[in-house]
Amino acid sequence: MLGWTIHDVGPNILVESAVVGFAAANCYVVGCRETMEGVVIDPGTMGTDDTSEIANEIRRLGLRIKYILNTHGHPDHISGNDYLKVAVGGEVLIHQLDALKLTDPVRNASTMFGMNMYVSPPDDLLKDGDTVSFGNLSLAVAHTPGHSSGGVVFVGDGFVFTGDTLFSGSIGRSDLPDSSDEGTVAYDVLLRSIREKLLTLPDETVVLSGHGPATTIGDERARNPFLR
Repeated sequence: MLGWTIHDVGPNILVESAVVGFAAANCYVVGCRETMEGVVIDPGTMGTDDTSEIANEIRRLGLRIKYILNTHGHPDHISGNDYLKVAVGGEVLIHQLDALKLTDPVRNASTMFGMNMYVSPPDDLLKDGDTVSFGNLSLAVAHTPGHSSGGVVFVGDGFVFTGDTLFSGSIGRSDLPDSSDEGTVAYDVLLRSIREKLLTLPDETVVLSGHGPATTIGDERARNPFLR
């Protein structure tokens, strides 16, 4: 049974998360309370039990899913895409630089973990500066390469979904294939992404990451050893 955590990030938005899959990734269900239209962020589990529980939670909440959003194309964040799309609907969106990872086990690094994982191609592609709208809410898309060349974060009003870019007390790995497409050291690219796209947000911004507990931009600015 999945345990669901409720995140209080504003009066008009519903956010719940559950830890799923082989890498204990956070899957987020997000909805507009006024219209009950919503999105799923990073359904990273191949297990039918977990994916059916995600679908059941969406039904229990009464949400109509408009999009399934992937912060990047690694297996612990994309593997439930197809099941959820069939179960609850929604178009799959991912950054244009990570689109090929969905259908290629080598590109998405699942072969490194002894798997041969692929899902269907995305329905549409994201780029830096895009806006994803559902109900009366919107999330701004910010491209944050360094962990994955097409990694993105989704920025809301007072909160941000950071995928594997920034964690509580840590940052994402930068030693995976295709961490960056810039021909530079991926670690430096990742730190630049964090400084330019995340540390520019207000200190009180709630950080909802791809793994681990929630935190805030202010706490990470002050205490994260990788950002000093």
